[in-house]
Amino acid sequence: MAARWTSRCPSCRTRAAAGRTLVALLVACLLGVTSGRAQPAALAVTLHSRAMQPGELVLADITAPAETSAVSVSVFGADWLAFRTDAGTWRAPIGIDLETRPGSYPLVVQGAGPEPTTLTQTIVVLPKQFRRRTLRVAPEFVDPPPQTVERLEREAALMREAYASAEPEAHWRDGFSRPVGERANSSFGTRSVFNGKPRNPHAGTDFLSPSGTLVHAPAGGRVVVARDLFFTGNTVVLDHGLGVFSMLAHLSRLDVHEGQVVTRGEGLGAVGATGRVTGPHLHWALRLGTARVDAMSALALLPVDR
Repeated sequence: MAARWTSRCPSCRTRAAAGRTLVALLVACLLGVTSGRAQPAALAVTLHSRAMQPGELVLADITAPAETSAVSVSVFGADWLAFRTDAGTWRAPIGIDLETRPGSYPLVVQGAGPEPTTLTQTIVVLPKQFRRRTLRVAPEFVDPPPQTVERLEREAALMREAYASAEPEAHWRDGFSRPVGERANSSFGTRSVFNGKPRNPHAGTDFLSPSGTLVHAPAGGRVVVARDLFFTGNTVVLDHGLGVFSMLAHLSRLDVHEGQVVTRGEGLGAVGATGRVTGPHLHWALRLGTARVDAMSALALLPVDR
C-alpha cells in the first residue's frame, strides 16, 4: 500500500489551506459567470395600468434598498414623486397624457440614500383611437366676445397656479370612489367640434346624472379652486397630493370653499348645467402634473366604495 504523506509543518498547512480557499473562490466566480448569474439589482419596478395608451394612469411599484430615503421616476419629460407604502415598497403615479404619441420612452427610477441607485427601462406607448363628437352650444362659448377675454386669461392663470404646487402627502393612496352613482359615458379624449369648429380634446369623463345629484369627493385632498368659471361653470378642483388633481365641473351649487380639506366621499356640491354644456351632467377630469388622464383608469386601478 502506498504511504500517505502528511506535512507536520504548521506554516505549510496554512499555505495549503489558503491555496485551496483561493481555488474554490476562483471556481465559484467562474461558475457564476458561465451560468449567467448576476448580482440582484438595487432597484426593481413593476408597472400597473389598464393599457399602455394615451390617457391612462400608470402605477409604478418600486422595491428599493431599506436605507432609501426618497424615490422619484422620470418619464415623458416629467418627474413623478413616489411615496413609501405600508409594506415598505414605493409607489409613484404616472400619467400618459391623452395626446402622447405612440412610441418608446425611457423610464428612469432614482433612489436617494447613502448610496444613490438608478434603474432605467423602456415604456412602449401603444396608439389609441378616440372618437369625435359634434355639438351645438351658445356662440359665446365658441368665440368668446372681447369683453370675456380678460376673464378667460384670469381663469387660465388661476388654473396654472392651482396645478403648479401639490400637497406632499398622497391623500389618494387608499383609492378612488365614484363621485356620483350614475354610470359614465365614454367621452374622455373625444375630439370635439363645437358649432362646426374643432376645439381641444375632451379631457374629462362625463356622468349623466340628474340635476341636483350630490357630488362626492372621489378622494381626500385640499380644495384649491371653488368658484364659477366661464367654460366649466361652478367648478371644484381638489389637490389629492403628489401631483394628482381632480376637477369636478358644471355644478349647480358649491358646498365647499377654497382652502378646505375634505375626505373621500364628502359632499362638494350638486350636479348642474353651468358653463359650456348641452344639459345637466357631471364632468370629472383627473390630472397628474400636466398629464390629462381618464378618471375611470383610477377607478379601475384603485377602486374603493364610499
